[in-house]
Amino acid sequence: MTSTSADPGVYISPAQTHAEVRRIADGQIRMESKLDRWIDDQREHRETTADHEVRLRRLEAGRWPLPALGALVSLAALAIAAYGALGR
Repeated sequence: MTSTSADPGVYISPAQTHAEVRRIADGQIRMESKLDRWIDDQREHRETTADHEVRLRRLEAGRWPLPALGALVSLAALAIAAYGALGR
């Protein structure tokens, strides 16, 4: 004959439950810390990128007269050469 005993199931003590909850909470704290550091890094990258963008635009704005000045000087030299050739 088979005996019908009640299945005791799995017993988890309050200490084990507390330890598991504590482990999960500690993991969440570590994850939040890493996320905060990542957000700060992203903020710094965004600020650095904006600073570089401003500096590049300033450099580009200062460089555009150079090709125009070169073209004007070459046109002036051409005009002087043409005047000298026609004047003789």
